[in-house]
Amino acid sequence: MLADRIYDAVIVGAGVSGSFIANAFTQAGMKCVLLEAGRSFRSDQYPDNELDANALLYWGGGIELNKDASIGLLRPKAVGGGSIVNQALLDRFDDDAFDSWREASGVSFLTRADMDPWYDAASSQISIRTVPEEHANGNAVIFRDGFAANGYRCAPLERAQADCRFEDGNCCIECLRGCPIDSKQSTAVTVLPRARAAGLEIVSQFEALLVEPGDVVTVRGRDAGGAAAAYRGRRLILGAGAIGNSRLLLLSGLEKKLPALGHNFYTHPQYMSLAIYDEPVNAHRGPMQSYKSADPGFRANGFKLENVFAGPVGVAMLVPAFGAEHMRRMRSITHMGCIEVAVRDTNPGRVTVSSSGKPVIDKTLNDEDRRRRDRGLEAIRNIFRATGAREIIEGNVAIGLHLMGGCNMGVDAARSVVAPDFRLHGFDNIHAADSSVFPNAPGINPSFTIMAMSCRAADEIMRQAR
Repeated sequence: MLADRIYDAVIVGAGVSGSFIANAFTQAGMKCVLLEAGRSFRSDQYPDNELDANALLYWGGGIELNKDASIGLLRPKAVGGGSIVNQALLDRFDDDAFDSWREASGVSFLTRADMDPWYDAASSQISIRTVPEEHANGNAVIFRDGFAANGYRCAPLERAQADCRFEDGNCCIECLRGCPIDSKQSTAVTVLPRARAAGLEIVSQFEALLVEPGDVVTVRGRDAGGAAAAYRGRRLILGAGAIGNSRLLLLSGLEKKLPALGHNFYTHPQYMSLAIYDEPVNAHRGPMQSYKSADPGFRANGFKLENVFAGPVGVAMLVPAFGAEHMRRMRSITHMGCIEVAVRDTNPGRVTVSSSGKPVIDKTLNDEDRRRRDRGLEAIRNIFRATGAREIIEGNVAIGLHLMGGCNMGVDAARSVVAPDFRLHGFDNIHAADSSVFPNAPGINPSFTIMAMSCRAADEIMRQAR
C-alpha cells in the first residue's frame, strides 16, 4: 500500500535522534511521519520480566552476534529506542573525543565550543539530575571505595531522570526493560508527546526495507500485519542507528554511490566482571549506577569503568562454568558486585547484509583493543581486592551496547557517508544525525551527543528547506 500523502519528512527510527528531530520539525509546522519497527509501550505495558523484555524490546530476541560470535550486540527495538532500555547516562564529549573526530572526518564544527549550545538545547528538553549519593547501593559503594583505595578518580553520574523515588524502594535495574514510573527521561515521555501534540504521526511495527531516492523519497517496508506499505516525503531522516541505517541503505543498493557505507562500525566492547563478597551487596537494589570513572589515566589508556549489574538471565550468561559449579555461583547473586570495562575500540568493523537481508557484523578487537581491555580488567581486579572480594569472576562475553558508525560523517565522499550538513553525499534530501554518523569511537556514552547532533541537524535541515 502506497500512502497518498506526501509528508514534509519521513523519519525512519523512533530512537533518540529520530524523536528529537521529529519534535523539532513538527514544532516548526512540518508534517512528519515517524516509522519504527518496534512496538509502542506505555509505562504500565513494559515487560515485567527479563525474558519477555529481551524478546519484545530488542532485535534478535535480545541479542545479535558478530560473525565470530565474540561480541553480543544489544540493539533496541521500540518507540523510544535506546532511551527506553539504557541507563540514561549523559556526558558531554571532551576535547579528546572531538579532536579525534575532527582528525578523522575533517568536519570543523566538531568542537566543544561549537557543540555546547546544542548540548544546552537538548538538555532544555529533558530533566537531568546527578544520581543522589545518599542512595548509592552496595555495588556503588564497592566502586567508590575501591577507587579511593587505589588512588583512582571517580565522579557521580548525571542521568536523564525526573524523580526516581528511591526512598520508596524503586530499583533502576527495572529500567533495563522500560521505566515503570516514567521517571527516566526517555523520548517516549519527553519529546515524543510534545511532537504528537503538534501533529506528528507515529507508525509503530513498520519495518523499513527499501529507500527509493528522488525529489520525493519513498520508503517501502512491512506493516504490523506483514503487508507491504510505503510512505513518501520531501525529505528522509535516517534514525535507525548504526546497523539499521546501514542495512536499509545497503538493501536499497546505494553502496555504489556511497562506497564507505557500512564501514567504520564501533561498539565500545564492554566486559563485566563479578566479585563475590561475604556480606550481601544487593547490586540490583536502588540506582543501578551511581558513579563513573573520571581518571585521566584510564582515559589515556582507552577505557572507562562503570558500576553496573544485570538480571539473573544476563548474569547467568556472564558467569563461566557449568552444572553444579555454575549453580553455586548463581546462588551467590545477591552477594555479587559488578564492574564493567568499556573499551574505546580502535579497530573498525563493517556492516553488510546477507542474501536474506539480515545484517552481518564483521567486528573484532585488535591487539590495541585487547591491551585496553586488559588494563581495564586489571583495574577492576584491584578494586575488588581492595574491597574484600573473596572470589573474582571475569565474564568472557563482550557486549556491544554503543553501536556507532556505518554512515560516518566526513568531508570526503570516498571515505564517509554523511556530509557536514547532515546530507548523505550525493543526496540532497536524505539525512542522518544519529550514532551511525560517528567518525570513530569516542570512549564516552553517546546518548547526550546524539541528542545534541540531532538538535543541530534539525536546525540545519530546516534552514536548507527554507
